[in-house]
Amino acid sequence: MKISILDCHAVNPGDLSWEPVKSLADCTIYDHTCQEQVVERAREADGILINKVRITREVLDELPRLKYIGELATGYNNIDLEAARERGIVVCNIPAYSTDSVAQHVFALLLNVATRADHYARAVRQGEWSRQRDFCYWDTPLIELAGKTIGIVGLGNIGQRVAHIAHAMGMDISACTSRNSSDLPEWIRKTTLEGLLSTSDVITLHCPLTAGNTRMINAGTLAMVHPGAILINTGRGGLVDEQAVAAALESGQLAAYCADVLTDEPPRPDNPLFRQPNAYITPHIAWATREARQRLMAVCVENIRRFIAGNPQNVV
Repeated sequence: MKISILDCHAVNPGDLSWEPVKSLADCTIYDHTCQEQVVERAREADGILINKVRITREVLDELPRLKYIGELATGYNNIDLEAARERGIVVCNIPAYSTDSVAQHVFALLLNVATRADHYARAVRQGEWSRQRDFCYWDTPLIELAGKTIGIVGLGNIGQRVAHIAHAMGMDISACTSRNSSDLPEWIRKTTLEGLLSTSDVITLHCPLTAGNTRMINAGTLAMVHPGAILINTGRGGLVDEQAVAAALESGQLAAYCADVLTDEPPRPDNPLFRQPNAYITPHIAWATREARQRLMAVCVENIRRFIAGNPQNVV
């Protein structure tokens, strides 16, 4: 089996090994592949591994040999699944590999807003504490999360893990989810999106991006938000209207916006959120711990092994 790995750098910038994949197939590895190079680099391959490269119907028309697409991620909206199925191409993803890492990042962002740890560490380095008369120093509100309500939009693997961490911290949990109330722990209150927005101190998005929920957080829905709420997005940038979020930060309707994802990645330097001091943006790193990427690689290898054996797993 011949495999072309088309854009591997984000998943494995050099600290992990491709040898387990090479033991199963004849591999050609590219750190990056622009869209115009996809057909050329995949033409002789029986399978491809991709992360963000788009595999469209037009691309598949040029790859009659292709039988396997391995998505090096959980999301697979960069692949035309209908076109792949029409051609009998098996598409496999890597589910749930980053659950712990993303949930951890949600609380890294939230705790930074609540305690302003970064702000105070910087202030101490700049000598602010040394200049005080009192034994302590603060110049921002400090927030205790226990007793606050966190609203979770989407209760998949990550949403559930966030709920358990929040519960352990003493927070009240509301969720907008397709799950039945009877299937939820008694400490999770199922509600509508409108109810969640209007009653939550913290709102965190954990749903996949679809045609039906693109920009679900917009000027209209932000008007429903409990004033001074904190909004967190580690799902997909397209779930929010970034201009509307910037305006809500400007007006104080939102106290903070914490995001690890943006609509355009890498973003334009004139993104309106970058002008807002209460927008805390990290560069799509929630998934990228070494431990999570090791799990991703292990599942990637097993997906290929199972495909070769005629018993594919994680087929989408």
